[in-house]
Amino acid sequence: MGEFLVPTFAAIAFPDIDPVIFSIGPFSVHWYGLGYVAGILFAWWYAKKLISKPRLWANNTPPMKPADLDDFVLWAALGVVLGGRLGYILFYDFDRYLANPLDIFKVWEGGMSFHGGFLGTAAAMMLFARSRRINVYSMFDTIAAGVPIGLGLVRIANFINSELWGRPTDVAWGIVFPTGGPFVRHPSQLYEAALEGIVLFTILAILIFYGRKLKSPRYISGAFVALYGLSRMFVEFFREPDAQLGYLYDGWLTMGMILSIPMVLVGLGFVLSARNPEVATGR
Repeated sequence: MGEFLVPTFAAIAFPDIDPVIFSIGPFSVHWYGLGYVAGILFAWWYAKKLISKPRLWANNTPPMKPADLDDFVLWAALGVVLGGRLGYILFYDFDRYLANPLDIFKVWEGGMSFHGGFLGTAAAMMLFARSRRINVYSMFDTIAAGVPIGLGLVRIANFINSELWGRPTDVAWGIVFPTGGPFVRHPSQLYEAALEGIVLFTILAILIFYGRKLKSPRYISGAFVALYGLSRMFVEFFREPDAQLGYLYDGWLTMGMILSIPMVLVGLGFVLSARNPEVATGR
């Protein structure tokens, strides 16, 4: 791997951005935390915009009221944080937390899993939809539509934190990360921000506003899940695996890939089985 040490050509300089936006006494606001908050608030705002447009929904009837989304914000936050933390513990570093259970509560040290946050939020949506008698698939669709923006923001925060960087490379846009040793690496966090954030959000918006796919419950959420899984699997070829796990098979398979395969299959199942109620009833 010596050819990937700091080369004679100029790698892109890592930007000098403090991970801490500001501090007041012992209290600090980090870009990482702000990414989560901004992502949840955007998804809430966007979901309210979608249900305010009856023409997007089957029979011109939105599946919920704006007040329902207002109440769901807290449920979503708990699902993301608790699920993300639990997912990281179980999927990525179980032995450490088993040996040091008090470390589970040290969330300021990092350690969140998208797949865990995804499952936590899905559970929150199912419980909330049942309590309000909302079609759970329409609930999935409504929330999934705006989630990619939050994913992109958090990946940008990962980049600012100089964490979850990519594998060594000799591409012209490689970066030497402060925490990544003397190697020029793929800025894989930015690849994820582009694919899981901008590209995925754009595709879903096209399906919603031009394809009228909110009329077919579970289509949008299925497209989100499948496309996220494919994007994550692609970027895993450029992303350095977690040090405590490494590669899981033959020097290429990673935990991120393994967890994404079921997402692709479930997402495709949702998309292929989605039906437009108006068509099904002959309207």
